[in-house]
Parts: sequence; structure tokens; C-alpha cells
Amino acid sequence: MVTIIHFPMLSRSALCARRCRSFHPAIRELSKRKASTTTTDSHENVDVVIVGGGPAGLALASALGSSPAIKDNLTVALIEAGDLTKIQEWSASPGDFSNRVSSLTNASQDFLKRTGAWNSVDQRRTCGVEEMQVWDGVSDARIEFNSTDLGAESSFNGMSRMTENLNLQRGLLRHLADMPQVQLLQKTKVQSITRDSDDKQSWPLVHLDNGRVLRSRLLVGADGFNSPVRSFAGISSYGWSYDTQAIVATLEHHPRGAFEGPNTTAYQRFLPTGPIAFLPFSSTASSLVWSTRPHIAKALLSCEPAALSTMINAAFRLPAFSLKYLYDRILEAHAAGTPITPAQLQEEIQFREKAHSIDPLSTHSSLIRHSGPVGIASPDAHLVPPLVTGLQPGTAASFPLRFNHADVYIGEGKGSRTVLVGDAAHTVHPLAGQGLNMGLSDVECLTRCIEKAILHGGDVGSYTALLPYAQERYLANHILMAAVDKLHKLYTTELEPVVWARSVGLEVLNELDSVKAAIMMQAGANAQQHGSPGWNAAASVIQNASAAVETVSAVVPALSRTIIGGIGNLLAQVNQTKRQV
Repeated sequence: MVTIIHFPMLSRSALCARRCRSFHPAIRELSKRKASTTTTDSHENVDVVIVGGGPAGLALASALGSSPAIKDNLTVALIEAGDLTKIQEWSASPGDFSNRVSSLTNASQDFLKRTGAWNSVDQRRTCGVEEMQVWDGVSDARIEFNSTDLGAESSFNGMSRMTENLNLQRGLLRHLADMPQVQLLQKTKVQSITRDSDDKQSWPLVHLDNGRVLRSRLLVGADGFNSPVRSFAGISSYGWSYDTQAIVATLEHHPRGAFEGPNTTAYQRFLPTGPIAFLPFSSTASSLVWSTRPHIAKALLSCEPAALSTMINAAFRLPAFSLKYLYDRILEAHAAGTPITPAQLQEEIQFREKAHSIDPLSTHSSLIRHSGPVGIASPDAHLVPPLVTGLQPGTAASFPLRFNHADVYIGEGKGSRTVLVGDAAHTVHPLAGQGLNMGLSDVECLTRCIEKAILHGGDVGSYTALLPYAQERYLANHILMAAVDKLHKLYTTELEPVVWARSVGLEVLNELDSVKAAIMMQAGANAQQHGSPGWNAAASVIQNASAAVETVSAVVPALSRTIIGGIGNLLAQVNQTKRQV
């Protein structure tokens, strides 16, 4: 029989640390044992079992393995059904980029630096975002965010840093390669999860497809939207699928002109069919995330790459009603089985731009030019992204979008000794680029809770040890997810009074630098973000504005009074926020 080690509760930290050190030899011996030295039921005892080898799971394993308080006191195993070797050996030429990317906030980068994992990420394949241009696709109301608003340090580091998910995962795997105390069980599926009926503590038993059974003090679900760990814990969730499909691709374009500055600006335009985002990676490459209706996404992806490139340019430049006309042409051609050609699309756009008096040589023209920018750029050239000239082969793809939030993050009763992080706990619309950052914040908080339990001689799988994690992360994630969901709904309507209301609100916020700085800080643009009221206030403004949309739909006769009242509340909250910051 394997001796089960329990950490008793002690009152003094010094005595706790000494007691923890006294367990080290037993724990180290336990971690070296294999199936032949387990219990009579062939259970292998592992203190922390992480299911899921995505960025959140790998980041947690990396954080636990690098923590001085944890690495010598706990054994850790990560289970992943996929082949992590392919990710570890992944390589790409300097100019080519994967289509699945993330914007890491400075807070997320700071966490990865403290664990040492950031040093293993290829910095040459990352790009700092120094500015954001966000505008309404119907009214053109605009808000600008700049890292200079956050002080000298953030001005140097930027607001966030773009990286490919594969680059981050590869860096985390390289970091874990130096941690023999963390077992990586790749190409291994979880067959089932049960409870040890012979144990009063009821530790989870993770049954693997290779016949091994891991008996875990703490079971962590980092296993995505369809989480087996969440199912085992009996944790329900709520949510819905959006009537939206995300198109992703790696874009090629000319470098910025001599007087335009580097390609470090992110662009996002809110269209009635969904937002489209242009995210910088290098001087000649950027990433696309375009949320649109599923039938439009299908038709766009059936077109030639040159036609899709042209439509991407138009989506950032043409008025919304002209885009609607182009969608109809593309859908008609798709339904007829003959996708629209690049020449046909260029001809349609040329006619629409002429009707809108858009100079074909200006930066606001969607027509692709084979030569790069020459001479001095126009004063408003920074308001739109560079013209896309093509797509990197094989990068155009799409996936459905959904909202999902677990009812709780930690299991109780029969589901005790389980905890959820990342997409297993929450899935959010990508319009704010916060999905991965939320997961990394989960990991950072859970690591702190485990460290605290170890230093105080506690049981890392107990409800008491895990409760601070749930208390801190659930509310923070809920506020952000609710705001993002309301923002999505707010911008998918073309009702004129609502467009007017949201546009006025956006323009007011754009004039309040302190409020914009508070929003950026709370969203993680600063490494230290605790205590800022900005995001909560902004989320409240969005909630109220979205409520106005629902009221408009239900009570048309009271439309004017609702919108005017909503704007009054919005301005009052903005002014109150400005006084708080």
C-alpha cells in the first residue's frame, strides 16, 4: 500500500514550512514510483492531475513546476490526448504565421515572466500593440487607445503583445522540459473518471486509455468547452451559440510608408453582421479575426483568396449598406455554384466607391494596388489598416462562436477535489481578445491558492484551499463576459436611435483620457491592475446601453424617451468614473 500523505493545519508559518520539508523525502520517493509500486488496485498517486494540454493547462503545469513552494512538495501530471511533440517541434519561416493567435496583455506577460516560461517563447514571432483604433461601422464613431496614456513603462512595452498560440504552447513545453517533477502524458486519452471508494477522502481516479489509473488529490479541468472533468464534477453551465462564425487568416500587405510609423496598431470595426479585427504581426503580415453570419462566412471562404482579400479591405472601408450589397452579390454567386471572381468584385467595389466619392488612390479605397505607398501619407491614413494584398496559403479557416460559463469553478460533494480553469470554466466572444488572458489569470490565481495551502500545511484539494480561487475569478470573469456579450449585442443592430446612442457614448468616452486609461489598466494593459474601477464602470455603461436596445425592440412608442434617458445615465456614469479614477 502507498502511504497517503496529509498536510495538517498549523498555525505558524515557520512550523508549517518545517512540517512541509519533513514530507519531502516521502513525496520524492512517491513521484519516482511506477505502476508496479502503486496500491493493490494499481493506482498511481499524483497530487495534482491536469487534464488538457492547451495554453491554460500547460501554463498551470509550468507555474506549479517552477514554484519553489510547490515543486518539491507536490507531484504533477498533465494529460493530453493530442501529440504535443508536434507542437514542441513546430517551426515556421520568419515571414509565415499561424492563423490562431492571441493578444497577451502585459498582466499575462508578467505572470509568464515570473514563472520563467516567457523566456522560452520566441520573441521574434511576437509583436507589440501600441495603439488601437475601434469604430462603429454604421456611424463611424471612433475611440482610440494608445499605450502612451498609461505612462512610460507601458509606452515602452505596448498595451499587449500578439503571439501565435503555437508559439506560446511551444515555449511552455520547452519550459516544462526542464521540470522532471512534472509528468507529461501526451497521446493519452481519459477513458473515465471515478472515485476511490476505499478512501475516506474520495480522491478522483483518472482512468487512461493505456491502462494506467491516476489517483489525484486535486483534479484540474483545463480540457476545453466539452470538459470531461466538469461533467465528472457534476458542474452545470449556461450559455448559447451566437449566430456568428469567425473567419481567421494570416494577411499579407505592403509595409507602412516612410512617414506612417511601424505596423503596431490593431484595428477593429463593428459591423452589423459582427466585428472585424486586423491584428499586427510584422511589417508585412497581420492576422484577421472576422465575425460574421455563418452563411456569409461560408460564401466568403468559397471565394478565391484574392476575392476574400478584396472583401477584407472593403469591410474596413466601405459604408455598411454598400457592404450589405456586396454580401448579396457574393451569396447569389455562391448559391449559383459559381463563386464571384476577384475581377467581378473589384468592379462592384469600384462602382460603389465612385458613388461614395472615394478617391481610388486614397487610403480609404478598397481596391488592391500592386505598389506600396509612396510619398507622404494623408493625415488620416492611420485610421484604417494597410491594404491587404493576399492571404498566406492554407490560413483561411472558420469556427463557430459561443458564450458559456460554468455555474461554479470548484466541485462539491461527489465532485469534490476538482477545479476548472480556462475554456472548461468559460468561453467568450473573441471581440475583446480576452479569452486566453482570462485563462492565464485563472492559472495565476489557482497557483497562488495552491502555494498558500502548501505553506500553511493545508490540503491542496480541499474546498477551503480552493474557495479563494472561485471567489476571485468567478466575479471578475462574469463581469468581463457580460460586458463583451452586451457589446456584441449592442453593435449588431442598425436601429437609428440605438446607433445614435452608442455613437454618442463612444465619442464621449474617447474624449475622457483618464477613463480610457482605467479601462486599459483593468483589461490588463498594465501588469499591476488590481483596484481599478474603470472596467466595472465601463461594463455598467455597456449593460445600460444594451438594455436600451432591448427596450427599443419591445417598446417602439417610447423610443425617444428611452434613448435620451439611456444617454443621460451613460454620461452620468462616465463622469462618476472620471471622478473615481
